Amino acid sequence: MEASCLYKYIRKASEVGLKCREELMGCYRVFQVVAIVSFVLFLPNRSHAWGEDGHAIVCKIAQDRLSSGAAAAVKKLLPKSANNDLASKCSWADSLRVVFPWSSALHFADTPDNACNYKDTRDCVDLKTGIKGRCVVSAITNYTNQLLEYGTKTKYNLTQSLLFISHFMGDVHQPLHCGFASDRGGNDINVHWYRRKQNLHHVWDANIIETEIERFYDDIDDFVDAIQNNITKTWADEVEEWENCRNDDVSCPAIYASESAEDACVWAYEGASEGSVLDDEYFFSRFPIVNLRLAQGGVRLAATLNRIFDTVSAMSM
Repeated sequence: MEASCLYKYIRKASEVGLKCREELMGCYRVFQVVAIVSFVLFLPNRSHAWGEDGHAIVCKIAQDRLSSGAAAAVKKLLPKSANNDLASKCSWADSLRVVFPWSSALHFADTPDNACNYKDTRDCVDLKTGIKGRCVVSAITNYTNQLLEYGTKTKYNLTQSLLFISHFMGDVHQPLHCGFASDRGGNDINVHWYRRKQNLHHVWDANIIETEIERFYDDIDDFVDAIQNNITKTWADEVEEWENCRNDDVSCPAIYASESAEDACVWAYEGASEGSVLDDEYFFSRFPIVNLRLAQGGVRLAATLNRIFDTVSAMSM
């Protein structure tokens, strides 16, 4: 079931209630779907894995850069349990991967070995089912288009659209989410992170950021402040280029996926073959790349949301 269908189920929940006596099992299934999705969406997040921390960093950076119109729209769309904190819900899409297995493919855009770039016609495919057009790039485009219906009588649940695009913008900037299809983005490459046994994908998902925070920062907020300081100073001359989309697109996920595919080749896989021990040499040369991708993800998420909601505002006027 596609995410855009969830709103339909929620909207019709009261209607199917009248039929419960005649179709008890069918009714139960509908309410079960509604209950699961609603519970996952509105439950406060308590996990502290990097999956949450990394996406939270992207969303914290983004929310601080929103225009007044975009900030108001985001505040209106966020569930009350978020307390107007986009970062607190930025890992919501990961929680749906068990409930809706079809959504797993939307987190990745794996590429052929050593291709080091992304191509829509070649790489946007669900590797488990072979369904084309199902990857993180198409997902960002899809939820961008849904959010452009903000302020209209839309069939989409725009709260979900916001949370999906916020999460997927983080995913597309993680190099191994656009890694090699043959090893599932490094998931099948076993290494040691110092003395700890891990797979390479987890190193980039979790260990590099965890080690950096442990060594250099008081907590995640201190780390975010350091990245934001680099955005305004070290990378100040590059930010405008990060924000801009070619051909006046609202979002440019294919560009971001190609960047990640290249970084996967140059940085993630290099020196990280099966059984490798990744220690200070790997850590000190790679964490600047992680920081850059987190910064770009946050800046670009903000730019995309600003374009979406500023376009909607202009059209309404």
